[in-house]
Amino acid sequence: MSSIPAADERWIAATYRVRSAADAIDARAQAIALEQSIEAPLAAVRNARVLREVVAQVASVTAVAPDVFDVSIRLAVETTGFEAGQLLNMLFGNTSLHDDVVLVDAEFPVSFVAHFGGPRFGIAGIRKLTGAHGRPLTCSALKPQGLPPAELAAIAGTFARAGIDVIKDDHGLADQASAPFAQRVRAVQRAVDDANRDTGGRSIYAPSLTGHYGQMADQLVKAREAGAQMILVAPMVSGAGSLAALARGCGMPIVAHPALAGVTRIAPPLLLGKLFRLFGADATIFPNAGGRFSWSPEACCAIAHAARAPWDGVAPMLPVPAGGMTVARVPEMHARFGDDTMLLIGGSLLVARDGLAARARDFVSAVRESGGKP
Repeated sequence: MSSIPAADERWIAATYRVRSAADAIDARAQAIALEQSIEAPLAAVRNARVLREVVAQVASVTAVAPDVFDVSIRLAVETTGFEAGQLLNMLFGNTSLHDDVVLVDAEFPVSFVAHFGGPRFGIAGIRKLTGAHGRPLTCSALKPQGLPPAELAAIAGTFARAGIDVIKDDHGLADQASAPFAQRVRAVQRAVDDANRDTGGRSIYAPSLTGHYGQMADQLVKAREAGAQMILVAPMVSGAGSLAALARGCGMPIVAHPALAGVTRIAPPLLLGKLFRLFGADATIFPNAGGRFSWSPEACCAIAHAARAPWDGVAPMLPVPAGGMTVARVPEMHARFGDDTMLLIGGSLLVARDGLAARARDFVSAVRESGGKP
């Protein structure tokens, strides 16, 4: 992925796809620029520096279809405060309220990217933790919510004994009375540790951190104490700023969940691929084509590309296609996304009920037989 040349380090280049009549698009583009910078008419600004260095600038307007235009706008880096949530606000805060606009892409200065740092572990770090090399990683989820810790732990132990690399909380698991966070994490981690000791495996468990940042920080301490080596976060639920702060200090890989990402009208490759990576996620879950969600193969491949493409020294992020996937689709998913992928299959394993162990082993075998190596 490209960044803005050093000469333009003060600006972010954002691209918006706008539905508009041709004779109104120039005014519409200028309105977006003002909305995403000073949120005031130009006539209200008397300070010369603000006019010159803070007010967003329309760089180009390009027709892409009848009454559809791509509008490129330069946004001042200083308006972001180098904070993840404020960056989202400056990119699309007020304009997201207009249903005729989609945020398509953004390019950032090299120094801006370096400030956030991106993934601290990335694909290589996750492979080192799990010992999984030369093939896609495997992942499954603990569900349904409502089960007590002992039953969730039993499922986790079954997955670990089958050799699944990453066992994550379902994103709906929080700190509910049925499975309080601390009890759940201790029970599940113990089950995974026991399985690893018995089989020689290296499965890892990723508990889901939820709530406000203070709660998440407390949960992180409890997860560390239990021996967890990875965490799950839903950045659009708990906040992009929480993701960025956790990435700076948690000391373990972070899997980003896409819950609520569909309400943003931000193009998925930008949000789930580039922005989550910028903020420090090491793996990004997204709905794969042909599952429970109607995303196209092209969109899914674009997310994977944004997650892994070379980007000014930022570590690549592991793409995690999910959402109604089955063991039968493993060869197809492997062919589409390649080795540097984590395949997430949840519900279609659990429906095996008493045959869960065999179905989980089938999943692991399918991945290893689809072109990779143990």
